[in-house]
Amino acid sequence: MKIALYQPDIAQNLGAAMRLCACFGVPLEIIEPCGFPLTSKAIRRTAMDYGASDTLIRHQNWENFANSEQKIGNRIVLLTTKASEPISNFRFTAEDTLLFGRESAGVPDEVHSRADARLFIPIAKGARSFNLVSSASIALFEGLRQTGGLP
Repeated sequence: MKIALYQPDIAQNLGAAMRLCACFGVPLEIIEPCGFPLTSKAIRRTAMDYGASDTLIRHQNWENFANSEQKIGNRIVLLTTKASEPISNFRFTAEDTLLFGRESAGVPDEVHSRADARLFIPIAKGARSFNLVSSASIALFEGLRQTGGLP
């Protein structure tokens, strides 16, 4: 299981996602372009002591990422407020890639159409959504719990 971020807008969220992935021992992949400079120095600063810049996998664009996932046989599981299936009804596999969209705009229709599953996290009526890394934490924990992958 791994986390992938689609064109993230906020550098601090990348740092928090790197810490999340380090704590659970899962890879993190970034689909570029990002809304901030993604230099090796910036990644090291953002990650603090939770992960080195050489462990972050970067994809030049959506197509490269999607082709890579298809080649290795991973399911792309998109977490989105536009989904109709709650995360609590979904059965994860250890080979799932949990995909999260841009903080400002989510993902475009082409990404929605290529995802193998689209899930939402149930929240209180009137609430808009969780923070990106809060959503990633909930989804990753549930996926690892179901597949016996918790540390």
